[in-house]
Amino acid sequence: MRIASWSWGGRPHAGLISADGQEATPLAVADPERGVHALVKLLAHGQPLPPAAGPRLPVSAITLRAPLPRPRRNLFCIGRNYRAHAEELATTVFRDAVAAREEWPIVFSKVPETVIGPFDPVRLPGKAVSDQIDYESELAVIIGRPGRDIPRSRAMEHVLGYTVVNDVSARDVQVRHQQWHLGKSIDTFCPMGPWIVTADELDGQATRVRGWVTPAGGSGPELRQDGHTKDMIFDIPAQIEAISRGITLYPGDIIATGTPSGVGMGFKPPKWLRPGDVVRVEIDGIGAIENEFRAG
Repeated sequence: MRIASWSWGGRPHAGLISADGQEATPLAVADPERGVHALVKLLAHGQPLPPAAGPRLPVSAITLRAPLPRPRRNLFCIGRNYRAHAEELATTVFRDAVAAREEWPIVFSKVPETVIGPFDPVRLPGKAVSDQIDYESELAVIIGRPGRDIPRSRAMEHVLGYTVVNDVSARDVQVRHQQWHLGKSIDTFCPMGPWIVTADELDGQATRVRGWVTPAGGSGPELRQDGHTKDMIFDIPAQIEAISRGITLYPGDIIATGTPSGVGMGFKPPKWLRPGDVVRVEIDGIGAIENEFRAG
C-alpha cells in the first residue's frame, strides 16, 4: 500500500497511490493539512481506512506533498550508520569521533519545520549561517504501533512503512556547535516523499539507496551515493530498540536511518551544494524525490 499527501484544486488531500505509482485516490480524511497522519493512526489501531472522497486522478495532475508535512515531534536520525560512510568521514573534521568503536547508534534529531515536499526547493541559508551545505540520501522508517523499551526481536512489529528523505546538513554549523541538531534543523532541510510504502510491500532491510547531484550548469546528474540497507552498522530493529529505551514511540514518528558513503564532505576537496544544484534521492521499492537548492 502507498499512502500519500498532495494538493489539487487548491486544497490538501490524503489518500492512496496505485501500485504502479500513476493514480491517486483521495480518502475522506478529516484534517488533510496534516497529511497522512490520520491514516497512520487508523492503520495503527487496525481500523479500516475511510472511503474515497473523490475520483481517481493521475499523479501527474497533482502536487505531491511530504506524506507527514508536520510531524508531531522531532525526527529521530541515526548518524554514521553505513560502514563506508564512517570510513570516508575518518579523513574529515569528524575523524576523532569516528575513531571510537561505537557500541550504540548515534542519535540526533531534526525539527519538524525542516520537512518539505518531495519536489519542493530547498532554501540555502546565507553564507553568514553556513557555506558548507551537504546532502544525505536516506531511508526513513515510519512507526505504526506505539511502544517503549521495544526489544529488537519485536521491533519490526512497530514499523508501518518507509519513505525517502534527504537529511540536508550544514557541516560548518555542526562543527561550530560541536553537536548536530542546529546544523541539521535549518528550515527546509528535510525533503520527504514521494509517499509511504507499507512494510508488507517493502523490506526496508534489503533495499538500495542512491543519490545523484546535478550541478548547476553541469552536463548531467552525477551518481554520488549508492548503498544497500543491509550494510547498515545498526539495523532497523537495533535502532528502534535503542531509541525506545525509556522513550515512547508513537504512530507517525519518523526515524531517518543513516546515509551511505558519497556525501559532499567526503570528497577532496569537498563538494558543497550551491544555488541551482539539484539532488535526487531514490530508494528501490519506494520511488524518488528531487529538489533544487536555491539561495534563500
